[in-house]
Amino acid sequence: MDATAEAARELRVVADPTRASILRSILEAPDGRVLTGRLADELELRQPTVSHHLKALLDEGLLEKRPEGRRTWYSIPPDRIDRLSAILRTQDGSDSLDRSLDHIIENLAFRFAGTFGRETIEQYVRESYDLLAARPNPGRHLPSLAAAFAADRLDALAREHEQPTDGTPEVLFVCVQNAGRSQMASAILRHLAGDRVHVRTAGSEPAGDVRGTILAALDEIGVPLGGEYPKPLTNEVVRAADVVITMGCGDACPIYPGRRYLDWDLDDPVGRPIADVREIRDDIDRRVRDLLATL
Repeated sequence: MDATAEAARELRVVADPTRASILRSILEAPDGRVLTGRLADELELRQPTVSHHLKALLDEGLLEKRPEGRRTWYSIPPDRIDRLSAILRTQDGSDSLDRSLDHIIENLAFRFAGTFGRETIEQYVRESYDLLAARPNPGRHLPSLAAAFAADRLDALAREHEQPTDGTPEVLFVCVQNAGRSQMASAILRHLAGDRVHVRTAGSEPAGDVRGTILAALDEIGVPLGGEYPKPLTNEVVRAADVVITMGCGDACPIYPGRRYLDWDLDDPVGRPIADVREIRDDIDRRVRDLLATL
């Protein structure tokens, strides 16, 4: 099933308050599993009602059950835990999310004290969260990703205004989903250049996560991706860059004077077998080495 359709289906299923409460209870259980009776007591519902909702969640693949003697335990499949946690956190909305964002704002206000006021930081934090949450598949750990995204944007904004003179060039790689070509290019450049170059990435239509084949292809040549994640293209990272390299994103990247723009004609590795991804990776590696020689 298409990832967007699957995400929409999950949202519809979890929109039911009782089912959302069941999933929260399982996520918060010490061993990540519960019995029907415990759920009925905790939620103050009749067991047949709980069983009805458990069946609906099982039918959608959001739960799995395991009999042990006369008892049946219910848990969330490991590959669904992060996604459902993100959905429920967003659904909780108000209190828990606001507390997380307020904490992020306070931390970044401390970090950027003397550079940006609290109002600017709050604007960037909340906007960064909204931009990441708007992706077709928001992925996991949205508050922490929003903190990293906001900090990166504020760093770029500070660089633009302060015009640092340390001579470190800044390179921005942009592709469509920021989950394949731009991530491989940035990882290889960071690995080869170390602190000699500052590297950023962005996507015109960012995905939720970096593709597994990308991680595998990079791992084969000993290049770590680190904590990178797909993120939207924003003006401040373009303005902060000395070199902007686009890869199949058309006219999505704004043009500012004083920047060097390159367009790398590369095949999109999304959905390709690993052999094709390796060829694209090696092509990117050659281009990055040539670029580094000119910086």
